[in-house]
Amino acid sequence: MSTDCTTSSASTLTRRSLVLGIPLVAAACVSPGGGPAGPWRAMSYAEMYGPVVEGQYRIPAIDTTTINPAFLRSEVSWTGPEAAGTIVVDPKARYAYLVQPGGKALRYGVGVGREGFAWNGNARVGAKREWPKWFPPKEMIEREPRLEPYREGMDPGIQNPLGARALYLYEGQKDTLYRLHGTNEPKSIGTAASSGCIRLFNQDIIDLYARVEMNAPVVVRA
Repeated sequence: MSTDCTTSSASTLTRRSLVLGIPLVAAACVSPGGGPAGPWRAMSYAEMYGPVVEGQYRIPAIDTTTINPAFLRSEVSWTGPEAAGTIVVDPKARYAYLVQPGGKALRYGVGVGREGFAWNGNARVGAKREWPKWFPPKEMIEREPRLEPYREGMDPGIQNPLGARALYLYEGQKDTLYRLHGTNEPKSIGTAASSGCIRLFNQDIIDLYARVEMNAPVVVRA
């Protein structure tokens, strides 16, 4: 499904190894920094984006040879004024950053809202959900009548547009209806294809979710 929100074998990564970055192979590595989930040591892209099994849910591996490497998870220098723990989304560059101490940030490739559906502003993480249920807003159903069967929600799963995790953006106590979430369309990362929400690879949203605290500030640049 191409819509969006707005409103274990030896070769399979466990959730713990994915989130904490426990190394299995050292080749072709990136070296992201630490965060609330603990230090993240060097991992290969094959490890970082390998298959994930969480109970009944199965996330397939991402063929990173088909992805622009600029949109794969990495550690970068950070000179912005935002405090450590802040999420900064740069829709034009198609990146989300989690600011770290010491002038560093973890950078994730994202897909953003297509023209007419983008959102920007300051918010906070008002809720966190693992394998969330998806409720298309009534405006979306009006635009896309094929979504009518999901008016009462789509059950969690790999076909759910919110993917494995969702961070819900609030302005004060008001839900903006915008999310940072996983996606069942990995090739959409780096594009403007969503209905306003910020989508990440499922493997990346699992990592970001584990590192982000409730009420963490979120800045979505214009």
